[in-house]
Amino acid sequence: MITFLVCLAILIGGYFLYGSYVYTQGSLDENKLTPAMTMQDGVDYIPMPLHKVLLIQFLNIAGTGPIFGAIMGACFGPVAFIWITLGTIFAGAVHDFLSGVISMKHNGTSVSEIVGIYLGNTMKNVMRVFSVILLILVGTVFVTSPAGLLSNITGLNQTVLVGIIIIYYILATVLPVDKIIGKIYPLFGICLILMAVGLSIGMFVNHFNGSAPMVELTKETFSANLHPNGLNVFPFLFVTIACGALSGFHATQSPMMARCVRSPKETKAIFYGAMVVEGIVALIWCAVTISFFRTPEGVWEALSVNKGASGVVNVLSKELLGTIGAVLAVLGVVACPITSGDTAFRSARLTIADAFNIDQKKIIKRFIIAIPLFIVCILLTMVNFDIIWRYFAWSNQTLATIFLWTGGVYLYKNNKNYFIAILPATVMSYVCVSYIIQAKEGFKLSANISNITGVIVALALFILFMIKKGSIKTNN
Repeated sequence: MITFLVCLAILIGGYFLYGSYVYTQGSLDENKLTPAMTMQDGVDYIPMPLHKVLLIQFLNIAGTGPIFGAIMGACFGPVAFIWITLGTIFAGAVHDFLSGVISMKHNGTSVSEIVGIYLGNTMKNVMRVFSVILLILVGTVFVTSPAGLLSNITGLNQTVLVGIIIIYYILATVLPVDKIIGKIYPLFGICLILMAVGLSIGMFVNHFNGSAPMVELTKETFSANLHPNGLNVFPFLFVTIACGALSGFHATQSPMMARCVRSPKETKAIFYGAMVVEGIVALIWCAVTISFFRTPEGVWEALSVNKGASGVVNVLSKELLGTIGAVLAVLGVVACPITSGDTAFRSARLTIADAFNIDQKKIIKRFIIAIPLFIVCILLTMVNFDIIWRYFAWSNQTLATIFLWTGGVYLYKNNKNYFIAILPATVMSYVCVSYIIQAKEGFKLSANISNITGVIVALALFILFMIKKGSIKTNN
């Protein structure tokens, strides 16, 4: 518990200390009107109050990510706390803040266009395809998984539920952002936070009594490989826990809220702050899981017996919070993925619209982009694409890495401290390379080969950046 409390304090302190420093590096003119104010269109560019934008951003980037990822990350033991804490402060929150403010600097444009501005047209075209595919995959998974869970709970036909969810997604994708998302997201965001707070209280009051203390972070548990399936902390932990530490999916979501921010002064709370809140939620879920099941072996067994992280959510919620917990469990495993799926498709629409410069004021033009996306989604729900989905975790962190390098270029061009972006970018370059070389869905090579290769590639990219930065024209 000491490790948990220390990490919680660091996360909160990190927002006020490091978050304030990162804000000064954003290069936003506090007196300049934001895109939400200058480009209002009644559809995507709509100024909204700080609390609404903050809660929408939080739910956009969270969903079940900081819950499921943190539960599976608990199999690595308390070292997961370190990645959640340091990853959130120095990587995830920096990534989310930069993706938001750079988008605002360029009129709320999408992540692929941002990458193109700073890394060139080739990377822009790659990112256009890469991000849209990623968003469709996310949206499709968050159609089928909640439909299956609802079917089990209610007994309704899963195909019918898939159809209902898709209809809702279409509406959330094409209607103005303040009509559905702006109304229900803040409520769900508050519920997700209250769910985590309630579980943390339940962990102390109803379950944790010190008679069988959970594994604490020590020199031995930090260096030992505690994962029951033998997965190494480097690089697997860094991919297992994405949302709640660092996630490239967030870079596709931040531009959506960049079109709704009323003042540059709100960007620290909305973009850096939302990520810190997500990190706290992930930390709580990881701690509750380790506390309840005591050891990584216990967590691993619980995942097997309860058929995955959603089953563990159900057990923890009911055991620690009773009837209220059962309701919250449904919220966590059904409502949260739905609120990630709809914004995934909305982001895909905006990405395509930005790429082809298609004005989105008329609803018919929104439907022209959205309908093909949902046709692909429907086709994907008819096949088993578990093998494809295995690559999502790696693709997600690869997207985050690309954007961190993009953020480094942006900071350098604006005479700011680019190391706050390129240092985590270098670390994540190692993670992504070593993961795909070692993982079963990759090249299945040995840990030694993959880790050495990852380090070499990461250092090469760092050196290349330092050499090439001299040719970047400074933007005064």
